[in-house]
Amino acid sequence: MKKIFWVGIGIAVGSLAYHKLSQAREQATTAEGWNRTLGRIGDSVADTLDAFREGMSSKETELRDALGLDQPQRGRHAGGQNH
Repeated sequence: MKKIFWVGIGIAVGSLAYHKLSQAREQATTAEGWNRTLGRIGDSVADTLDAFREGMSSKETELRDALGLDQPQRGRHAGGQNH
């Protein structure tokens, strides 16, 4: 029974995917459809790059805090003074 259930789910998902792809292909054949598709791709790339930059900045801040790079320096060479 479980196998029949999963086969049914697979057929339903495949059918839905086929239907959506057919719609996308029909819409993409017009100039407006291509513009919309390229706009979505551009937005997706921009969102991905923004998330990457945000994560990179967050990780850099975390590493700088862990290494103490943003804390005021103490010791002989702090502030360029030699005592």
